[in-house]
Amino acid sequence: MKKRALVSVSDKTGIIEVCKRLVDMGYELISTGGTMAAIAKVGLPVMNISEITSFPECLDGRVKT
Repeated sequence: MKKRALVSVSDKTGIIEVCKRLVDMGYELISTGGTMAAIAKVGLPVMNISEITSFPECLDGRVKT
């Protein structure tokens, strides 16, 4: 079974280091909005939560998962 980690934070401090560790440990990253953009910006593989839920964000991005 594939290991997955759902990562979505308002304070992005340190999140890249955490995500690098997760990827190194074999986790597939799943994320939302700004967190996903920050992860992708540094070149880490990340999947949008909408790909899993088949449902878009709503209420101006406040509901994602």
